[in-house]
Parts: sequence; structure tokens; C-alpha cells
Amino acid sequence: MTDPLKPQDHAERVAHFRAQLLGPLLVGELDRGALRAGLAELSQKLVRPPDSPLSRRYSKPSLERWYYRYREGGVEALRPAPRRDRGAARALTKAQRKLLLDIRREYPRASAELILRTLASDGRLPANAPSAPTVRRLFAEHGLDRLTLRRTGKTGRVRRRWQAEAPGVLWHADVCHGPTLTSGDTKLPVRIHAILDDASRHIMAIEVCDNEREIEMLRLMVRALRRGPRPDALYLDNGSTYSGDTLATACPRLGMRLLHAQPYDPQARGKMERFWRTLRQGCLDYAGELSSLHDVRARVHAFVEQHYHCAPHASLMGRSPGQVWATHTRHELCLDEGTLEKALTVRARRRIRGDGTLSIGGLEWEAAQGFIAGTTVTIARALLETQSAPWVEYKDRRYTLRPVDAVHNGRARRSKSHRTACGVDVPFDPASVLLALAVGRSPLELSR
Repeated sequence: MTDPLKPQDHAERVAHFRAQLLGPLLVGELDRGALRAGLAELSQKLVRPPDSPLSRRYSKPSLERWYYRYREGGVEALRPAPRRDRGAARALTKAQRKLLLDIRREYPRASAELILRTLASDGRLPANAPSAPTVRRLFAEHGLDRLTLRRTGKTGRVRRRWQAEAPGVLWHADVCHGPTLTSGDTKLPVRIHAILDDASRHIMAIEVCDNEREIEMLRLMVRALRRGPRPDALYLDNGSTYSGDTLATACPRLGMRLLHAQPYDPQARGKMERFWRTLRQGCLDYAGELSSLHDVRARVHAFVEQHYHCAPHASLMGRSPGQVWATHTRHELCLDEGTLEKALTVRARRRIRGDGTLSIGGLEWEAAQGFIAGTTVTIARALLETQSAPWVEYKDRRYTLRPVDAVHNGRARRSKSHRTACGVDVPFDPASVLLALAVGRSPLELSR
């Protein structure tokens, strides 16, 4: 090591400073008169203590006390002793200290400034005492500082590292905010959805979108289920993207438990946060000027497939996520398309308009069967694909809906050709029949 040798803490620096200040008096034995004169001379000397912006003088009693400490215990004896009332917040009464500690235990994420401001506003603490550093020292003395709370969690239990017993047992899902895309005066947000396998750190599916809707995460989950076996549980945070009815209904239908982390506890989502940091440092921070989601999507997928899945992972004892994922043996839990469609089918009672159309998800659909126009029917749709066509369930029959094509319908309306299904003209002319009867001839003869 080439680093210079330095005192390890402030107390050692102070001890060295005191020994250097007493240096002339520590050489040999001095009689009482010489010691008294030396201490008087040193007490007039202006010196600057360690970490202090100002110079000062020390009194003879202080210098004499340091002298005899050094004679008894050397430099270590010159280290400043901590205050006996350290952390006791002397400006506070015993009741006030108890109040602050109780509030901190009940609200561990509230800052010292917020607690003091609130208590001073409702009159339970004086407005000018104590200071925030004093309260922070009080919290640290009782193990309620932020670092200790992060390590132990709310309940006081030590947070320990955990992992699923095998690949494919537990999946994490989350969304990351990417760089905002700019095209002229238009700005487009980038939201990256991903699903990560807990035991292998393998990315089951990842997609770049411009929103955080729950339906986007559902489609990503379907993509992951098509690639690998169904997990036992899906682990999410408490954001609105994951707290709706869609995922809460789909997961039990697919045989998966839906788990949510504790609110305001990012450490519980450490595996996803670590992946997001890797993605930012290896890809997003070097994306440059991009103008489309396609550009971001191409770079993200290339990074995941060509680097992340192949690179050694520290949490996997040097193995890559791709190598660990290849060891999974849960093939019997793979789901077929029929099972996925059945589990992700939603149904609702809707009324078909008189023209045979209805609106679903902001799109207009129409039924080819005219007899269901104006009736209330069951509309069903499988949430497997973005544009999957819904269908009508009516009297134990299934009728597929189609998107409304107003231009095609307009052409069909203008083309009034009276033809049968086989293309043969069907004559029908009431006026000619009446004319034939009036002149005494057969209608067929008149038509010739």
C-alpha cells in the first residue's frame, strides 16, 4: 500500500497534537520550578487544535493535567474522553427525551427536523430547543439512527440476505424510468418494464413502453410465461401499476401467488434495484440522443441478451444468469396457449347499439350478425395480445367481433346489387306484372 500513514480518528489527532505541544516538557525529568515555568510559557502560546478553524491558548491546569497523563499512560492517555452525558440531550427533560424516542420508534422514517418542527408547532417542545443534531445524537445513542434502522428494519430484526431455493420459483417485476425522448417539440417518456427470476437473476422478459399501465405488465408476464415455467409467486412493489384488479385476478387463475413488498422499503426490492443500476451504467447512460422507442428497445434487448445474461454475477458465485437459468427443472409447470387464454379472459355484460357496434377499450367493434343489434349480451376478450379481437357469447354461441371499417361500410351501402349468394339475378318488378295483367298478357311474355 502506498497511502500515507495518518491518525485513524479525531481522538488520535488530538492526542498527537497535545503530545507535540508538551514536547519540550517531556524530555527528561523536571523539577517543580522548571515544570511550573514551562507550563506558564506554553499557556501563552497561540496554537490551532485539529479540525478547528481558530487558534487558541490553553490554561496551565489543562497543560499540567495532560503532562501527568502522558507520564502515566503515554500518548494514548492524551486521547479526549467522551462526555458522560453524550447522547443524553441535556437541553431536554426526561419526559421530552422519552417522547422523542417513542415518536422515532413509531415513525422511523421521520427526520429529526420534521419531528422537532411538529412538536414545536403543537407546543410539546420549546421552539428554540433542542437542535436537530442534538436529537440525532439522542437517536444514535439509542440505536434509532437511520443507518441502524435500515440495517435492522422496522421490527428490530437484522435484515438478512435471502434467495429462492431454485430458478423459476419466484419472479420479481418492476418498472424503471428511462431517458425522455425528444422529437422536435414532442417529448415522450420511457418506461422500462422487466421481470427477473430471483434465484438466477435471469431476465424473463423486458419491454420498453411509454406508460406504466397495469395492462403493460400483464402482457409482459404473458410473454415471460411463454418462455419459461410458471413461478410459484410474483413479487411486486405497491405502485399503482401492480395494485389493480387485473393482476390480482390473473395471478390466482394462473396458479401464482401475488406478493407485495412493504411500502417505503426499497431494500426489500434490492435485486430489481441492482439490475436497474446495471442497466443504467451499461446501457441507458450511453444511449445518446434517441428519438424513438424502437431505438431504446433495440439497445436494451441487445444489452440484456449479449452482455447481462452472459456476464458473471457476483451473487451467483461468478456464474452468469444464463448458466443458472439453464439448470431449472420445472418444465411440468409450462402453460399452453389454451390455459393462458382461459385464465386471462375477461367478460362483461354490454348492450349492442342499434347499428350493431359497441366501444371496447377505446376502439369501435361491430357484429356481423344483425339479430344481436340492440340486445344486451356477454362480451369476452382474452388479454393475451394488444389487439386481440373480442367476441360475443349469446345463447351458447360465440360470434367474433370485427373492427368497424366505416369506409368499407360506405362502399357497401352505395353498391346496391340485388344478387343471391351464387351471383344470379333475381327478377322482381311489380309494375311490369300489373302492366301485363292490364293488357291481358303473361308477365313472362312481357318481360321478354
